[in-house]
Amino acid sequence: MTERKDDRLWGGRFEGEPDAQFDRFQRSFAFDRRLLAYEIAVDRAWAKALEPVGIFTASEVRQTLAALDKIAERAKSDPAWIDSFGANAEDVHHFVEKALVEELGPLGWKLHTGRSRNELIATDFRLFVMDAAGETERGLENLLHAFLMQAKANLGVPMAGTTHLQHAQPILLSHFLLAHAEAFTRDVTRLEHASTGADACPMGSGALAGNSFAISRNAIAKELGFSRITRNSVDAVSDRDFALEYLFALAGIATHLSRLAEDFVLFASQEFSYVTLPDEYSTGSSLMPQKKNPDSWELIRGKTGRITGALLGLLTTLKGLPTSYQRDLQEDKEALFAAHDQIRDMVAVATGALEFTKFNAERLRAAASNSALLATEAADYLVRKGIPFRQAHDLVGKILREAEKQKVPWTALPVDTLEKISPALESDLVKSLSVDAALDAKRVAGGTAPESVRTAIADLESRLNKRTIKTGAKA
Repeated sequence: MTERKDDRLWGGRFEGEPDAQFDRFQRSFAFDRRLLAYEIAVDRAWAKALEPVGIFTASEVRQTLAALDKIAERAKSDPAWIDSFGANAEDVHHFVEKALVEELGPLGWKLHTGRSRNELIATDFRLFVMDAAGETERGLENLLHAFLMQAKANLGVPMAGTTHLQHAQPILLSHFLLAHAEAFTRDVTRLEHASTGADACPMGSGALAGNSFAISRNAIAKELGFSRITRNSVDAVSDRDFALEYLFALAGIATHLSRLAEDFVLFASQEFSYVTLPDEYSTGSSLMPQKKNPDSWELIRGKTGRITGALLGLLTTLKGLPTSYQRDLQEDKEALFAAHDQIRDMVAVATGALEFTKFNAERLRAAASNSALLATEAADYLVRKGIPFRQAHDLVGKILREAEKQKVPWTALPVDTLEKISPALESDLVKSLSVDAALDAKRVAGGTAPESVRTAIADLESRLNKRTIKTGAKA
């Protein structure tokens, strides 16, 4: 076999050397080395697929697999070798081929028969996204367990529910916590969808036209753990919808974490004093000794922009590309890798901060006991006496306006004042109103009544237990 003049994957067509700055600019090994384990797995599957079609002998397959195993083991045990040996590698594919040639000589070049880096990177990247989505799911399950623990521990604690950040109606703190939990369960569903989208094997697509050696694409897919193969070779090498779907799922998680963070930043302020921040997830001030800052939540809130930016960046990269593979697609990985790592850390920090937060039950109940929060209950009282709700709403508004004029809580207005507004407002009105009665009235499924919230807690616990059994995830 003729010796090659260089080890580039594409050098034969060129006489001159690439510009040094451009050469550095176009290399991707600095970040796609993260896909090394997937690349080696794909190489193993490809080596096996080349034997039935007569490209590899059984001996060559064994030699190639042994060399790939040796490369994988060395990469695992000696990370510095990756740095030194990969110093001149263009990308992860080039790195492995260089290492194979070092082990096997010219046989190392034979593995690339009938395949392209276009399909290789698409396959490696899909495998990464499938694993990454699973890792993120497990992180969210831990977060959901923290919500479940706090919801159970604080079931009897009411709080002032708000809309427009204004006190609205009493709700249970557990109901509030479960509201956040529901958002994260939707994120789990989106992660599952992203994983399913990635679960199609492109190998056999070539650069764009397919493979000329009648390899078994289904056998390769099965070997790699894919449930199916891609349907069209042109689409297969250029499709990055699975990456968009994963980034969209991550952006949803980040958005929900940011909203949770905003709530806890507010709750930790002296004006609210709803929570006591855990020392383990707080910092102090370099100047003011009394400060205890919610930096864990603020950093979570601040990092959300990175995740959204990664999604928008990939959307922008993809929007103007001609059909089939374009080198622009090299820009699909760095931001996704970074977004995955950030979300992993954000979820872990949020889980710990939530788990160790202490809620100020006395303060929360005091806020929930503001008589203004019972105004809707007064309207419901009138409805039960046969007054149309819109009219009842108007009458209660007049009560509140009168209380404001007298500068007293509306529940302190004398009965004769109430009767002047409406004869239906009798002495039993105020006696029938309380935080506990308001909570208990909301027994509808999904409502804030203790009975309904207990059911919701049991439902979340059941869903989590089923997921733990299914995935083997640890709570």
